[in-house]
Amino acid sequence: MSSQPIDLTAAAATHRGRKRPTNEDAFGFSMEHGVYVVCDGMGGAAAGEIASSLAVDEMIRLMSNRTGQPVQEAALDAIQLANTGIYNRSQRSARLSGMGTTLVAMVADASHLWVMNVGDSRCYRLRQGELEQVTLDHSLVEEQVRMGNMTAAEALRSPLRNVITRALGTQNEVTADVFEVQPEPGDLFLLCSDGLTRELSDAQLVELLTLDEPLDQLAGNLVAAANKAGGHDNITCIVVRAEAAKQA
Repeated sequence: MSSQPIDLTAAAATHRGRKRPTNEDAFGFSMEHGVYVVCDGMGGAAAGEIASSLAVDEMIRLMSNRTGQPVQEAALDAIQLANTGIYNRSQRSARLSGMGTTLVAMVADASHLWVMNVGDSRCYRLRQGELEQVTLDHSLVEEQVRMGNMTAAEALRSPLRNVITRALGTQNEVTADVFEVQPEPGDLFLLCSDGLTRELSDAQLVELLTLDEPLDQLAGNLVAAANKAGGHDNITCIVVRAEAAKQA
């Protein structure tokens, strides 16, 4: 069943937080080409910044130059190429050895959305006041929670909560999870790094996302609230609104 044609608008905000000296998050989007990406880099020195920026730049470049290839297929190819680029660069430099990045991306055509993720950066959908996490974290504690070996509360307190089980650039191949989403007018999507979700509960996300304010203000409010709650990590988000496509 085909979805109603939609238009997407977006805004983003990022901050290094209150504890980190630099910002290793990166983001990018092109409403024209239907691609939205958030990455959270990791690695010593500036390696995390390099990995996350490489991933975002490659995704935006390849999706913007897509010609005829289906959106979902093109996005998965772009993720693989970004992974290869980061991995090869890390192999050429001892300083960059072991660098990597999470990735959460949303790609769209006229009436469909696909969400893809590697690592623990997330995508949420807010529909009629109900918040749903679209992605599943590739993290040690979240996988233990899903298997029933740990409660969500235990995961929040675990000293292993920062351990991710999948990332771009750490191996020569990577597998992204893919979720097809049927958008409806009024849906609000949130793509974010864990610096946001570690500080704010689902209830706080709903409260902030349902404010009657422009998208850029919503994104800024989210980052400000995460900083106020502690700002222990870099904080990045993209807020995307789905609206009924305007008639030509």
